[in-house]
Amino acid sequence: MIRAVDVIRKKRDGVPLADDEIDYFLKGCCSGDIPDYQTAAFLMATYFRGMNEKEVFSLTDSMVRSGKVVDLSGIKGTKVDKHSTGGVADTTTLVVCPLVASCGAPIAKMSGRGLGHTGGTLDKLEAIPGMKVSLTLDEFVNIVNSVGISIISQTDDLVPADKKLYSLRDVTATVDSIPLIASSVMSKKIAGGSDVIVLDVKVGKGAFMKDLKDAMALAKMMVNIGETSGRRTVAVLTDMNQPLGRAIGNSLEVIEACEALKGRGPSELMEVCLALGSYMLILAGIAQSFDIASKMLQDALVSGRGMDKLKEMVKAQGGDINALEDYSLLPQAKIKYELKAQEDFYISELDAEKLGLCAMKLGAGRAKKEDKIDLAVGMVINKKVGDYVNSGESVVTIHGNDERLVEEVLPEIKSAVKTSKQKVAKGKLIHAVVQRGLTQFL
Repeated sequence: MIRAVDVIRKKRDGVPLADDEIDYFLKGCCSGDIPDYQTAAFLMATYFRGMNEKEVFSLTDSMVRSGKVVDLSGIKGTKVDKHSTGGVADTTTLVVCPLVASCGAPIAKMSGRGLGHTGGTLDKLEAIPGMKVSLTLDEFVNIVNSVGISIISQTDDLVPADKKLYSLRDVTATVDSIPLIASSVMSKKIAGGSDVIVLDVKVGKGAFMKDLKDAMALAKMMVNIGETSGRRTVAVLTDMNQPLGRAIGNSLEVIEACEALKGRGPSELMEVCLALGSYMLILAGIAQSFDIASKMLQDALVSGRGMDKLKEMVKAQGGDINALEDYSLLPQAKIKYELKAQEDFYISELDAEKLGLCAMKLGAGRAKKEDKIDLAVGMVINKKVGDYVNSGESVVTIHGNDERLVEEVLPEIKSAVKTSKQKVAKGKLIHAVVQRGLTQFL
């Protein structure tokens, strides 16, 4: 007979758990038969003792089976999904997914909302007037079949075990456990039903994984889970020491995504989008090499097919496509404050986490899941690391709807921007690519 206390004791002592022990504990946690205080003890024991690959796969599999697995068999072709572990000014989904779909790979993506200093794709989409992200499965499948792409919210019955565990991880300081992060992310991706999963694993000050070693461990673990579950999976480790794009905030990031699809995107954002998109096309079997895939995406960008695909998706989901051309139709902030340089200098550092938290305090994000957000507010980073700034030039444009909040975040934004009199080199943007049994450092 399995008892919760015995499972906790084994994990506390570093003894690997059997599949039936993990399954028993997870079922009991979800049903309420195992009380929260025992689940909290289990999470803390896992945080300190970790899990081996077999345990992590077993935990992920049990989490997937805790709810409904989405059946995407009604969608023609190899279904492709992309997931980011959370970043700042990271609007890659709204750029790369339409580009990939325009090259012939169906995108059936269930996304999440922003929390803390990281943004959420659904919030950005909801900045578009009329845009619906809560669709039935039939509506979802029909849009992917007719348009080639749909991005919607996760259904309530998708991996309920993850919702239960995360609510406890959030209040027990066990969020940043690599096995728990890996099982949380991959259970939702596997239950989401796609055939191919491309992971954008962020590393740096603005990411959950602050150093390359931890990010690499997480990437390898998630790739192994995906491949063992029969999904073709690759992870790209990308830098998050400074914001990826220039816009932080929901309406502002929609504008940046549209500009990117019109060929006017920031170079760092486009480099990451082309890398992720290339692996999506390769794993989907549409391109035979990275170079071929990259050229296909660039052709879709130059021809405008990517932008057309975004408009098709937005229209199919009830959104006003006029807002993708006339940005005044998107939510607008009442206050625009320019943070200007008082002297000449180079930008040496932009603390992504600090800037993301400042955007959250302005109202662009949530401190707690139930918080409401202001779709109009945020900031635009006018200068990036390595850029030269003349005295009087704007470094950051703050978009706000509350003067008090703008004044409160100003000192924090200033402290997030470090300067130098000497020229500063731009850092590496893509660190490595992880596939099963193969790691390529770039």
